[in-house]
Amino acid sequence: MESSSKESTQFFSYNTVLPVDRSSFKSESSASKERQSCCGGIKIFLGALSFVYFAKALSGSYLKSTITQIERRFDIPSSLVGVIDGSFEIGNLLIIILVSYFGARLHRPRIIGAGCLIMSAGTFLIAMPQFFMGRYRYERFTSTINSTASISPCLQDRSQTPLSSLEKSQVKMNAGCEKEAGSSMWIYVLLGNLLRGIGETPIQPLGITYIDDYAIEENAALYIGCVQTVAIIGPIFGFLLGSLCAKLYVDIGFVDLDNVTITHKDVQWVGAWWLGYLIAGAISVLAGIPFWFLPKHLPKPERRKDSNTSSEQSKFITEDSKDQHKFYQQQQFLRFLAWLSFLLFCLADFLPSLKSLFGNPVYILYLCASIIQFNSLIGMVTYKPKYIEQQYGQTSSKTNFVIGLINIPAVAFGIFSGGLIMKKCRIGVLGAAKLSLGSSFFGYLLLLSLFAMGCENSDVAGLTVSYHGTKQMTDYEQALFSECNSGCACSKNDWDPICGENGVTYVSACLAGCHASNGSGKNTVYFNCSCVGTLESPSQSSSAVVGPCQKGNECPKMFLYFLVISVITSYTLSVGGTPGYILLLRCIKPHLKSFALGIYTLAIRVLAGIPAPVYFGVAIDTTCLKWGIKRCGGRGACRLYDSSALRYVYLGLTLMLGTVSIFFSVAVLWVLRKRSSHDETLSTNGERGTPGTKSRKDNFVNSDHLVQTTYWPEKETRL
Repeated sequence: MESSSKESTQFFSYNTVLPVDRSSFKSESSASKERQSCCGGIKIFLGALSFVYFAKALSGSYLKSTITQIERRFDIPSSLVGVIDGSFEIGNLLIIILVSYFGARLHRPRIIGAGCLIMSAGTFLIAMPQFFMGRYRYERFTSTINSTASISPCLQDRSQTPLSSLEKSQVKMNAGCEKEAGSSMWIYVLLGNLLRGIGETPIQPLGITYIDDYAIEENAALYIGCVQTVAIIGPIFGFLLGSLCAKLYVDIGFVDLDNVTITHKDVQWVGAWWLGYLIAGAISVLAGIPFWFLPKHLPKPERRKDSNTSSEQSKFITEDSKDQHKFYQQQQFLRFLAWLSFLLFCLADFLPSLKSLFGNPVYILYLCASIIQFNSLIGMVTYKPKYIEQQYGQTSSKTNFVIGLINIPAVAFGIFSGGLIMKKCRIGVLGAAKLSLGSSFFGYLLLLSLFAMGCENSDVAGLTVSYHGTKQMTDYEQALFSECNSGCACSKNDWDPICGENGVTYVSACLAGCHASNGSGKNTVYFNCSCVGTLESPSQSSSAVVGPCQKGNECPKMFLYFLVISVITSYTLSVGGTPGYILLLRCIKPHLKSFALGIYTLAIRVLAGIPAPVYFGVAIDTTCLKWGIKRCGGRGACRLYDSSALRYVYLGLTLMLGTVSIFFSVAVLWVLRKRSSHDETLSTNGERGTPGTKSRKDNFVNSDHLVQTTYWPEKETRL
């Protein structure tokens, strides 16, 4: 078995090293040319891989920025949007094992190029429903859409509106209902995101290993760091692109924008969400082109070919070339033996390795802490744009701009600071655990202060306040009707908000008791609104304008406070990312490191990446005050949230999960301290064994060779 294994490794040596001259010496010029070829090839690959990382980070963050746009466009609840968001992780998990195992034995650059094409196809598929589901229809009273004729919103007598017009409207609604009854176009968004996850899978494992294989050893960590740095830039541009597209109307280029009666500040506004996916898809296609022209192998650096101690793998591939012909003739047979031996070894070694891994208390406790913390962070980041929009009355465009330009750079700076602190202070395992715990503790402590930085509910008649100005206590659907609008033929399902002179928002002009209107589109003004004058002087009727009223005067100030605390919190939580990752690497046996990282990544994706957006969305849906109604009936997207309830649910769920993760982090620190004190006791009791014990402890605490990359898994999309 030993000889078979040796022959197999010799065969792999022959396959992985390009043929060289059989002569004993190389000319200095040929060696120089090979060195230049190696450096040039790896740098081209490095540039191409960096661009791919940028492309995938951009498309992933752009999806986060369009969560609310997709919710309104397809008229679906937040819980369903969470399923769409989690489909990326599902697609990634479907083939990650196959790609990671078999991809390294195939043409890695071309597999990455194929992944880029699949990723771009998924991105294009997400945008396709826009071109097949017709124009976006929002709820607006008839007179505000087509004409300047004064038609009473309060339809006391149906004869005020021509019968043919009513019949025509009803026929259109029925036709639209029949068309929509058999279609659920949001499924294409889900499938497109699933395809994005499949296409993204080979980029990280195959790209990083390719660099590690063919780069000069001391440059490998630098190159990988460059790739991760470029990946951080992707989300910044993704959210800025989301901000730009959110300002453009969804049907731009297909309709006359002068006839659009809503603005980007309206809760029914949907931006050109599809446009960003077309741009992201095109960037993914461009990013994949260079990989089709890169070679399967690059020349090995001279130091890696000649040195017997440069890397752990070099001792398996440095053999004399005198027997290469013999191994070449036995190529097929040796390949079969190698695969069979490897398979038997894996089967025999898998269960003991798994048992050893899960028998490590530090690893298990840190894994539990990470799973719970990523649940907290993923849920918080996914619905952060929605929270800012609903809590502080900000537009989607401004929300995405703020996140992209302020929050993400704070996260990147925090990750960099964590690695810098680890290096400058020469922090070991115990110090890394303390830094990670302190980062989480102070981060969630700062997050606690956001409970006091919220805005009160907007005054919406019949929902948050009664028509008489008191806080709403009864069922809101029944309270939408009052004496002031009792003579109007209104529907409680409509959502066409107007702002009265008294600063109160009304669900529709009809429910406000308005009897006349003037103007059209965004300039429509309603007069003789019987309910608008109820709060101040019941005997006097007042006017109202299109659109909801702005939130209170204190809300803009609270939003600024929120931004400051949010940036500090993002930085503080990110500082602990690198020490936590190094802790994970150093708490396990070297030969189990790759296996442990695989289990860690799998657990984070399955137990955090997929479920967190779903149950966060379900919790947020419970705070809805006014649901939209689809054309064919059934609940659509939420039109108005209870600001106070949303704040307590969103921040409360985040803090609850964060607190539980802190308890597990404390347990990790306790186990490490106990182990450290045990080692010190052994060192004290056995003076003769001091050098050996100290050496083992130093190797455990200060294993600098393990600190090759400070990559935090999926940091570019998790923020």
